[in-house]
Amino acid sequence: MVAALVTGASSGLGAEFAAQLAARGADVVLVARTRSALETVAADLTQRYGVRCEVLVADLAKPKDLVKVAERVGSRDEPIEVLVNNAGYGLPLAFDENDVEVEARHLRVQDEAPLRLMHAALGAMLERGHGRIVNVASIAAFMPRSTYGAVKAWIVQFSRWANVVYTPRGVTVTAVCPGFVHTNFHERLGLPPGEEGIAEWMWLDASSVVAEALRDAARGRSVSIPSLRYKALARLLPLLPDRITAHLGMRGR
Repeated sequence: MVAALVTGASSGLGAEFAAQLAARGADVVLVARTRSALETVAADLTQRYGVRCEVLVADLAKPKDLVKVAERVGSRDEPIEVLVNNAGYGLPLAFDENDVEVEARHLRVQDEAPLRLMHAALGAMLERGHGRIVNVASIAAFMPRSTYGAVKAWIVQFSRWANVVYTPRGVTVTAVCPGFVHTNFHERLGLPPGEEGIAEWMWLDASSVVAEALRDAARGRSVSIPSLRYKALARLLPLLPDRITAHLGMRGR
């Protein structure tokens, strides 16, 4: 049976990715920092879809935990067919006011962890001649938005390159760039619902974002931008002056 590993799987887009993959019949390995939350997700997926759910508690900012997850991703005995690098979070945009160690941790989770997990996954997937990697980025990758936009831009650019290089060998790599999605992401930033300053038409539903992302990944696309409105924004933003896009990027989460 196909197995998928999802990081940041305890809530939000990660839990939705796990649910939709389980609905397709995949066993899932759920990775996040909180065991109780993971066990709740696992029990729900097992009950609803009858799949096997493995809980792997790990903080991807900690080297030992990251090695543990990389070893699971690269297992030849229990192969992972689909890797979803979803774990991530945001920081206040005032880089100069943020603790530099907090910024460095953010960089490790957003870029170093996906890099190491992709490397581990590719070793096993290329041997088998098939596999799929989905990297959750953001529409922020297309605009200057402090370090958050920068780390997401790295994910997009590396995914585009990797998809070209590894698709002929049976492994696709897709960067998913959602806009504002109704999840608990804003709560983790300390923003109460309704106080993000974002128009309602810009919000997306998590289930539709994940469904489109998985369709695009199945088609072998390098970049998936869920919804027509965000596809249009991704084309428009690089054409605007930095002072305008940086100002727009100050809004919301």
